[in-house]
Amino acid sequence: MSPSRAHEAVTVRTFAQRFSATRRGARLARRLAVHQLDQWGHPYGTPTSEAVALVVAELAANAVLHGRVPGRDFELRLQRAPGHIRVEVSDTHPAHPKLPTPDPTAEGGRGLLLVDAVATRWGTAPRTGPGKTVWAEYATGES
Repeated sequence: MSPSRAHEAVTVRTFAQRFSATRRGARLARRLAVHQLDQWGHPYGTPTSEAVALVVAELAANAVLHGRVPGRDFELRLQRAPGHIRVEVSDTHPAHPKLPTPDPTAEGGRGLLLVDAVATRWGTAPRTGPGKTVWAEYATGES
């Protein structure tokens, strides 16, 4: 007799790492995320790998540029679950990001707009201790 759908095991895989709140730390977070995705069956250069790398890069850059508190790191957490990959970046700064109004003449400030365009959904959440977690989910299309 086969188990019902409600009793099937769901495998969630998690990767978590802390990084220095520097540009080098943000770059390393993106590189390790892409490596982890490859280990999970989403090879380099695939749409899932590229999209999640973009999300990690933007959220890590925001943690370094806007969420940095001297002497504090940021944390990257990836979760692979059936149908999606969740990216979480936590920092110790209390301010929560807001989606900006696009300014076509500005040289920057489009990171969250890119995350909003690529991710299935995104938001912020409180965390234990100071700061917040900014998260985004990307639909992988697998079950």
